[in-house]
Amino acid sequence: MAFESLTDKLTNVFKGLRSKGKLTEEDVRVALKEVKMALLEADVSFKIVKQFINSVSERAVGEEVLTGLNPAQMVIKIVNEELTKLMGEEVTELTLNPGGKMTVIMMCGLQGSGKTTTAAKIAGKVKSKGKSPLLVAGDVYRPAAVDQLKVNAEKVGSEFFSMGTEVSPVTIAKEAIQYAESHHNNVVILDTAGRLQIDETLMQELIDIKNAITIDETLLVVDAMTGQEAVNVAETFNEKIGIDGIVLSKLDGDSRGGAALSARAVTGKPIIFAGMGEKLGDLEPFYPDRMASRILGMGDVLTLIDKAVEAKQEADEEKERQMAAKLKKGSFDFNMYLESMKQMRSMGGLGGILNMLPGVGKISDDQLPDEKELARMEAIVLSMTPRERENPKILTPQRKFRIAKGSGNDISVVNRFIKQFEQAQKMMKQMGGMKRGRHGMGALGGLMGMGGGIPGMGRRGKFF
Repeated sequence: MAFESLTDKLTNVFKGLRSKGKLTEEDVRVALKEVKMALLEADVSFKIVKQFINSVSERAVGEEVLTGLNPAQMVIKIVNEELTKLMGEEVTELTLNPGGKMTVIMMCGLQGSGKTTTAAKIAGKVKSKGKSPLLVAGDVYRPAAVDQLKVNAEKVGSEFFSMGTEVSPVTIAKEAIQYAESHHNNVVILDTAGRLQIDETLMQELIDIKNAITIDETLLVVDAMTGQEAVNVAETFNEKIGIDGIVLSKLDGDSRGGAALSARAVTGKPIIFAGMGEKLGDLEPFYPDRMASRILGMGDVLTLIDKAVEAKQEADEEKERQMAAKLKKGSFDFNMYLESMKQMRSMGGLGGILNMLPGVGKISDDQLPDEKELARMEAIVLSMTPRERENPKILTPQRKFRIAKGSGNDISVVNRFIKQFEQAQKMMKQMGGMKRGRHGMGALGGLMGMGGGIPGMGRRGKFF
């Protein structure tokens, strides 16, 4: 989980500050020393950490803060603002040329950074906005890269262009532009070769491509899990070829996250996207203020709402209306459970949702729901007949045995799950029926609104 270690350390620091009625200059100094150590352990550049601590200290050690009614909150507010400033303050979107004018994007980065997958993710993003992308296989040194890009292009519904591995990347880039013009593709995304480390051959090849065709956006993909090395890579690429923006990949798997806090400050270039998973839809716009909020354990409700809206747009409208009507009557069946699981998965899973809610950072890992157990419960429902899902009352002992066998569960697990489901149904009726969730959360709003009544989940997120 991104910033997990850093968030835990900062949460403990601020917990100590909140326990004090008023802060002295020494209190602030000790707290900032701990913040400094936390940032360094998160692999943030020493130079950046020093500048950050100095900025916070200048603002925090002042009469306004030290004698304020709630000085601890003032310090946290200052740290939040300085973190946001460190990562860019304003949101920077991918710049696409207006109208039907073609936009050419060149992807670059070291081998293994996730560059090829990110190229496909961006193609999916621009296609969803009504553009016609063309993914170009420009990595001629790794045959697997061509095949990988082709497969991913099909998955995101993008056109694909390749000339094999026996043609120079410059020639491929030129021909790709002509192909795009004749096939009316208005966004060309060029995947380029990477290396295990930066070398002159790699840089010269990228320079030659930029000299041969007009590049509108040069995006550098850096692996957030490489820590400080990611910052060195960003700095070198920017100096040698010039970059317009940064994409942080694998941010979901990095518990430190120092690259996100350093890359922008070192290069002066904005972080445009954050890769939050391996799926082609796991690419988020980078919001500095929201990321700062996550780091400080304050959650990210705005991103959660964005995901909910996106999930709604992908849902079938008629199905949504039918489910809303059932919720209004206080009716809840297993088909609605499956739909809720589908929406939840499209938003990053229950764990992903909870991690965006304020206060979740205070919950230990063993209290968070196990996604595998959710899949296990889903298997039980999928083993039911359509009639059984619509009317759980007909689930006789004989039917339950069949369901247990079909889902690979013990009969006691099935019985417990169905019992919890019946309890959830009673809760819905007592509440007079859940109304349609705001921001289009639909059935998912019903599940989340039950406050721990999710079938298959016991107290404190533990499953049976």
